[in-house]
Amino acid sequence: MNGSDDDLVALFDNAPLTWRFWSTVVLVYAQAAFEFFDYFLVGYLVAVLARPWNLTYGQSSIMLLSAGVGAIVGSTVFGRLADIFGRRKLLLAGTFLYPIAAGLLAIVPDGAWITFSALRFLVGVGMAGAITAQIPLLVEMTPTRHRAAITGAMVVPVSLGVLLAALSAATLLALIGWRGIAALGAAPLVLAIIMTFIIPESVRWLLVRGRTKEARDILAKLLHRPAESIALPSRISTSASHAPFRDLYRDKVRFWQIAILWVTMNTVGYCVILWGPTILSLRMGIPVSQAAKYFVYVSLSAICGRIVYTFLPLWIGRRHAGELAGYVGAAFLLAMAVFNSGFIGTVPVFLVLLMGMMFFFDGGLSNATPYSAEVFPVELLGRGTGLVQACNGIGKILGPLVLAVIAGAGNLVTPRATSDAILPVFLVLAGCAVVVGLCFTLVPVERVRTPLSMRAHEDAPTKLALAARSRIGEELQ
Repeated sequence: MNGSDDDLVALFDNAPLTWRFWSTVVLVYAQAAFEFFDYFLVGYLVAVLARPWNLTYGQSSIMLLSAGVGAIVGSTVFGRLADIFGRRKLLLAGTFLYPIAAGLLAIVPDGAWITFSALRFLVGVGMAGAITAQIPLLVEMTPTRHRAAITGAMVVPVSLGVLLAALSAATLLALIGWRGIAALGAAPLVLAIIMTFIIPESVRWLLVRGRTKEARDILAKLLHRPAESIALPSRISTSASHAPFRDLYRDKVRFWQIAILWVTMNTVGYCVILWGPTILSLRMGIPVSQAAKYFVYVSLSAICGRIVYTFLPLWIGRRHAGELAGYVGAAFLLAMAVFNSGFIGTVPVFLVLLMGMMFFFDGGLSNATPYSAEVFPVELLGRGTGLVQACNGIGKILGPLVLAVIAGAGNLVTPRATSDAILPVFLVLAGCAVVVGLCFTLVPVERVRTPLSMRAHEDAPTKLALAARSRIGEELQ
């Protein structure tokens, strides 16, 4: 029996959702929460260690941004390898690496900020590597009819991770100290072990690589039918084994849109989240644990925003949802720059505006993340996600650096220096948010309901794919 790749893709796209699919979705969601729980936990650790370790803004920034440097390395290496060796292997490799490095922070000697930064570099490598593999895996394994909601909701647990980091710092810091808090970063190892036994390889990736029999076997289990009853393609075409990154640059508009979008979006996000506890603690003269309690509300606002943006693109499209996040987020950041010292009763205006900014701007990640995957074909999706995570890493570097450069990298972390830097810092961040909006305005691409294309030369959905879907629909009926 002979058929085509499109026949197998159409069968897969119409297959029922099994327990293994939903287990994989839950595991990937949990993975996202743990990844960012660990990443944002470091903001509280640095806030605690700034005074006893006599850290300067420059040293604190290196501790915060070292994971961003690691993310650039991890995303580029893992992104290329994920297109060659598969999504599953690279996902597991990253998921084991970052919690081991995170847990080792608990035994770093006092004052050893360089060792601390080196371990955070490894955390960034593993975390970005895992994300670079898990996003293509989830996008590719989800049927087109469910892709917008399921892949958009993948970003919601990220805010849950931020919430868990804030809650841990607020409730456990006084009980177990900063070393105990750091040790919590090793918790995702349990998740990595479970993922080893449940998560399958991507059927779409297997087809692109010419491994059609493996793809057919997975599909046969989904459909509960003999593998021999499913036709194999008569002609097998595979993507290049060396998978060079320059393939991404063939579409220069798409390349630069995605690169600029993620650098600017994450410069804002990581500056606000990583420096936020320190800013509140120093500006209000309160302990870090108290500042962490305030950030619980910030995290809840971000979770609500991401839930809204998971479904909003289904009504207004990804383009308009991206514009809303960028331009409204810029307005809130501008207000934070001007009104950062006021109070509403006993509540800081800065905190209220931060919650609004996180709802609109940070919530927009639920739109930007699947959008950035939808614009790349399966053949390039690992490298495309690697590009996103590399730019994410640049944002992780620039975010912490913004405050350090404006406040003076050689200055000790003090209330006065922080206060003087808030206005110019948030003006810069507001400008970045405007650029995010422009990335959607100037490149009007809309693919929220469009099937994924398999190869770079294809324009999804092709006539052949549509014809195949028609044949499969008749067969299923």
